[in-house]
Amino acid sequence: MFPGPRAGPGRRFPTVVLMASTSTPATTLLIREKVEHRVHEYEHDARSGSYGAEAVDVMGERLGVDAAQIFKTLVVKLSDGKLAVAVIPVPAKLSLKAAAGAFGGGKAVMAERADAERATGYVLGGISPLGQRSRLRTVVDASVQQWERVLCSAGRRGLEIEIAPADLIRLTGAVVAPVTAGP
Repeated sequence: MFPGPRAGPGRRFPTVVLMASTSTPATTLLIREKVEHRVHEYEHDARSGSYGAEAVDVMGERLGVDAAQIFKTLVVKLSDGKLAVAVIPVPAKLSLKAAAGAFGGGKAVMAERADAERATGYVLGGISPLGQRSRLRTVVDASVQQWERVLCSAGRRGLEIEIAPADLIRLTGAVVAPVTAGP
């Protein structure tokens, strides 16, 4: 079963051999870098209004994970015009002010869908922090450090990667900072 918050010895999972249907730039990167991970696939409901909530519902039921262990990837536009990525728990809201601060100041706004998709190479609802077309500066919310394993998009709707937070941070070159908005 999926380990919860750091409470004892962690379990490690072997690198997964992927079938063609689960191969994405994100999973290819993990294999190339020999990172231990698991890929979880579920049937995406095209009628779903919230991709993150859908992942929380399915993965929560299937793996028994806490909603805060499932992270979403948000693309923001900084005051210098450059795009950046914030990776936060699905139930949380992004503090644009905190995100801008994590990237050195100024302001941040949510990026336009087309800009986010063009820069990352992924479609909205399947944007992964890993294996992006253009590697964007990334911040991962500090809450990631309380978990031994987290889930994030594998680069396609209905496809999640289970990964150690340290590997997520290392492979994205992320800074870690509290970037969620209040309770």
